[in-house]
Formats: sequence, C-alpha cells, structure tokens
Amino acid sequence: MADTDELADDIAPDTAPAHMRTYLDFEKPVAELESKAAEMRALIDEDTEKSLSDEIKKLEEKARATLAETYSKLTPWQKTQVARHPERPHCLDYINRLFKDFTPLAGDRYFAEDLAIVGGPATFRGRPVMVIGHEKGTDTESRIKHNFGMAMPEGYRKAVRMMEMADRFSLPVITLVDTAGAYPGIEAEERGQAEAIARSTDCCLSLGVPIISAIIGEGGSGGAVAIATANRILMLEHSIYSVISPEGAASIIWRDSEKKEEAATAMKITAQDLDELGVIDGIVTEPVGGAHRDAKSVIDALGTAIALTLSEFNDMPADQIRRQRHDRFLQMGRSL
Repeated sequence: MADTDELADDIAPDTAPAHMRTYLDFEKPVAELESKAAEMRALIDEDTEKSLSDEIKKLEEKARATLAETYSKLTPWQKTQVARHPERPHCLDYINRLFKDFTPLAGDRYFAEDLAIVGGPATFRGRPVMVIGHEKGTDTESRIKHNFGMAMPEGYRKAVRMMEMADRFSLPVITLVDTAGAYPGIEAEERGQAEAIARSTDCCLSLGVPIISAIIGEGGSGGAVAIATANRILMLEHSIYSVISPEGAASIIWRDSEKKEEAATAMKITAQDLDELGVIDGIVTEPVGGAHRDAKSVIDALGTAIALTLSEFNDMPADQIRRQRHDRFLQMGRSL
C-alpha cells in the first residue's frame, strides 16, 4: 500500500481562488487580472449579476490570453522558476494516478531509509514494472521529511537495490526525476555520496530491462543522472535538466550568483534545447501556465508518452536493450 498521507485520491485542475495561488514574478499581470475577477465575483448579487458577470468574463478571457502569451515566450530562467513551482505535481502524485498496486520499498540494507527517493513494484497499464523517483514534498512538513528531494547515499543504494530486483524479475524500470541534486552535506560525503551515485549510474547501464526516465521538474546534476541513465528520456515542457543549477554555474563562472539568468541561457537546460541537442528523446506538452495549473491532464499525458515509449522495447532481448542504452550515451555530442 502507498503512504496515504502523501497521496491524494485524485488531482483536479487548478481551481484555487486567485489569492491562494502562488504566482511567479513574471506572472504579475495575470495575477492582477485574476485577482480583480475574483474580487468582482465576490461582489455579485441579484442586482449586479448580469453586468458584473459580463465584466468578469472579459477579465477572465484577458487573463487567459495574457497567460498564453507569457508562456509562449518563456526564457530559460523563467522555465527554471516554473520547474521549481511549489504547486507543481511531484513524484507521488504521478505514482498515485498512473500506477496501481504500488508497494513502496524502504531502506538500503546498509545504513538507513531515505525518503528523498521513493519506489517499488507496481502495475502500469496492466504491466508489472518497478517505479522509482525523487519526492520533494508538498508542504513544509513533507518537504523536510523528504529532504526536498535531495537524496543521501542510502537513497541511491536503495535505488540500486530496486533496479537489481527489477532486473531479476524482468520488470521494466520507470524513473521520475525531480531533484535539485544529491544532498551536498558533509554527512552525505562521509557516507560515500559520489560512490553511491556512480554505482547507481553503473547499475542503470547494466540492466537487461528497459529504463524509461521522465524529468518532471528539476533534473539536477549527478543526483538526477543516477536514476536517469535510461534507454529513453522524456521531459515535461517546462522542466529543466542540467549538470549544475544556474545559480551554482553563475557562482563558479562569474563569481556572482545574481547572473543566474545568463547562466540558465548559456547552459541549454530547457527541454527544447536538450531535444535539439539529442540529449532527450521527447517533450510532453504542459497545460498553458504550467503543470500546476492542470496536474491531472499533464500526468495523464506523461503516462501515455511512457506507455508508447515502453512499447518500443517489447520483445527486445536483454543484450540489445543494454547495447542500445550504452550506444545512446556514447553518441551524445558526436553530431555537434
């Protein structure tokens, strides 16, 4: 059974009042229009219903048009902000909606349990699979519990344990990546963080079952690659995937983290850039305004994309699956 404290029964499109939504800096024009429409809706009575309803409709139409125009020309840094949006659906939201009979596995059999990485056997559209992903949490309590999706070494050792189990029982592996990176604290380093990430990456390469990875938010550094060294990599439209955060790159290159916008552009971290470079294999379209505006539809869309991608490996022998994965990564950058 999945942790029912973490999983909602269903996910509906964003219907929260404007004053309860979290707006990003560049969404201020939309926020003003939606807030004004909400204020007018609160003033409606029998005498003003018709006149105010017409005015509200005009405001809502203008808000939708402004939102669509804004999201049609997002910069890489703005996409980074969307990928980090606190209301964006996270790993457990996808698991709850797309997978049945999910049985979470705990512990690395060496040191401890790490809730930054969740996973276990499940059924995906009638097919037994192993699903593994980073979970960031949805509120202060759960974010602390899951360490904001930044895994310790034991999280990656748990992932290795699950992947080896999947290989043993011929279960395809589906990974959902959403992390700023592996936890950089001294205790993680003391317990072999780099070694754990390397072994997880090596385990991915050695499996004889297909691995399909989806970047659903942030795909940060080796913490992402450790479970995303896959046969196919999908990205949501406004997710990001990079070797380091824009802030980290700016601090190293310019010694000024405020140059994060320039860094985001230079690093080619968006789904569109990475698709052009051949680093990923497909982009899943998000609703206008980002995945958090209609989590249900984007989760279903990703499920369909995963199912279609997974079907490419039906009846493919283990050696060929393994070779395809190796060749995929060896070919990166050769055509540039």
